[in-house]
Amino acid sequence: MVIVIAGLVVLQTLGISIAGVLAFGGVGGIAVGFAARDLLANFFGGLTVYLDRPFSVGDWIRSPDREIEGTVERIGWRQTRIRTFDLRPLYVPNSTFNSIALENPSRMSNRRIFETIGIRYNDADKMATIVADVRQMLERHDEIDTGRILIVNFTHFGPSSLDFFIYAFTKTTQWVAFHEIKQDVLLKVLDIIAKHKAQVAFPTSTLHIPEGVRVEPTEAGASLSRSS
Repeated sequence: MVIVIAGLVVLQTLGISIAGVLAFGGVGGIAVGFAARDLLANFFGGLTVYLDRPFSVGDWIRSPDREIEGTVERIGWRQTRIRTFDLRPLYVPNSTFNSIALENPSRMSNRRIFETIGIRYNDADKMATIVADVRQMLERHDEIDTGRILIVNFTHFGPSSLDFFIYAFTKTTQWVAFHEIKQDVLLKVLDIIAKHKAQVAFPTSTLHIPEGVRVEPTEAGASLSRSS
């Protein structure tokens, strides 16, 4: 830039008009600016990622706005390379991160267990003790963070079950370890339900047949007929 400016000053001193050169340079600068618009947008997007640090190499990120999810492998000055969970490389222009919402699950402090469990209507008298035992089990579990919110409550009457839900957080954030803990919790819940001689409900239907109507089997199923 110094050499170019010095050359223009020398030309002006020698009496050579540089107005045309400046005009040509201005038009050329505009053309280059339009051509490099996306390049500059990606550059400043990368600068924003560098300054704000919403994620770093090795983080698992995802976007609810776009189909972007995976582990960050490289943050370049123009694009970021993400390795998806099916091990495909995904190249995302850095300017994209300026216009989308981004989640960084790698920075979560806990993982949540949120499950709804139903027992039979025949076991309604056992619901209170089952809920109390499940809550006590979670409070004593070594891998459950009791400093976080912990809820076990009977919630509603389902179509074929009485439902209660578990809401708790694990101490670990590791994906595999979390599922091991969740499996252990659910197995313990099943043991508690069985201990009280109750059963987990499943979808059922009850057919009430009026008096005077008998069921007659057919090839396609059962048919109803009214007896005389």
